[in-house]
This record gives sequence, structure tokens and C-alpha cells, in this order.
Amino acid sequence: MSKQQKSIKAPSKLKYTVIFLILAVLYVFSWRGVDADIGELIAGLPNIGNMMAQLWPPDFKYFIEILDPMLETVQMAVLGTTFGAILSIPIILLSSNNIFGKRVTTITRTFLNVARTIPELLFAGIFVAIVGLGPFAGVLALTLFSFGIIAKLAYESVETIDPGPLEAMTAVGANKLQFIGFAVVPQALPAFMAYLFYTFEVCVRASAILGLVGAGGIGHVLNTALAMYQYTHVASIILFTLIIVILIDTISTRIREKLL
Repeated sequence: MSKQQKSIKAPSKLKYTVIFLILAVLYVFSWRGVDADIGELIAGLPNIGNMMAQLWPPDFKYFIEILDPMLETVQMAVLGTTFGAILSIPIILLSSNNIFGKRVTTITRTFLNVARTIPELLFAGIFVAIVGLGPFAGVLALTLFSFGIIAKLAYESVETIDPGPLEAMTAVGANKLQFIGFAVVPQALPAFMAYLFYTFEVCVRASAILGLVGAGGIGHVLNTALAMYQYTHVASIILFTLIIVILIDTISTRIREKLL
């Protein structure tokens, strides 16, 4: 055995033991805090069968009636995701430590955390109060919702890009715009587009929740069906939404593959 091999120390088991104990305490504390009861879960399992019996079979003829609200939902998601992505671009750059200094990124990240703390349902309620009932309030809510998701995920990706091009641009005396345009954008664009498509899928599903406060889209129809106990219509809405999400995921996957 060489001296180099002798000098290599085995990883300390104490560190992993401490981490395991901390996680165990955290999970036990959380389990007790939410008053979880496996017995209640097992006792309630038959209710799943009762619910499925009421949901099945879906009313496929109802697809025609909800086509317009579903189209409205997709339109809301398109506009909300697009506007949110545009708003997120300067925040992504200002939040990245490898582009701007610590003072700037701290301020920007604090602002971003505040924006991400507010749930989309509250955003929708605020905008309904401002612009009234309808899909426009939903678009505004989805804009801020998608802004928070894209900005958070993308700036973390920007911080992991290859530093070589960044150092090269700095060495040749490039200004900040040249630095961003030639060293940052080419590396960050594929990840940014991937997050944009992911957020678009999330916005389609989130729009179903926004309908609870009158922000338009398929959510309003779903809320009405639930209130009137029309469970076959609820199943149709869920199935139609699933089909749309699968189509979006298939198309976005193809586009991401081309970009990468």
C-alpha cells in the first residue's frame, strides 16, 4: 500500500449518524405536528371506491361543451407564462452571483422571495378585485406565478454555467451587456426554455384553481360542477385537462430536444 493510499482517511461515520438523527427527529416532529394517523387512512380507503364510482364513466359528450373554457385556459397559460418569462429575465440576471455582486443579488432575491411567497390563488383574488371577474384576472395572476417559478429555477441554473467563457469575456474587457450576451445567454438559454415549458404545463393546471375565485378558464366550470355534485362532468374536465397536459408535454419535449 502506497503512502498516498495510507494518507486517505475513511469518511467519518459520525457526520452521517448526526445527519440521520437530525432528519429522524425532523420527520417525527412533522408527523406528530400534522396529527397523522395511518389507521384513519386505512379506514377511509373504501371511500376512494365510492368516489371513483361517482366519477366513472366520464361524460365524453361533455367535452364539446367545455371546449371553449379549455381553450380559454390554454390562452391564459400562454399569455401568463410569456409575460412572466419576460419579466423574469432581468431578475434572473440580477439574482446570479456570477454576474452581479452579493449586495445586488441579496436585494433581488429578497424581492423574488416575497413575490414567490404569495400563492397564485391570492394573486387571482387581488386581480379579480382590481379588473373584475374573467380570464384577464387569471392572466395577471399566472404572470406573477410563472415569474416566480422561472426566475427562481433559472438563476440557479445561471450560477452553475461554465465559468470559462465568463472569465474570457472579462479578460478581453467586455462590458456588462457583451458579457451577458456572449457568455451567459448561450449557456443559459436551453435551461431557460426548459423551465418556460415546464411552467406553461403548471399554469394550465393552476388555472383550474384560479376558477375558484372567478378568474376564468376551465376552473370556473370545474367549480360549478363540484358545487352541483356533477361528478361525471368533473371526471370529464379532469380527463380533458390530462389530455391537454400530455400534448403540451410531448410538444415541449420535442422542442427541448431540438434546443439541446
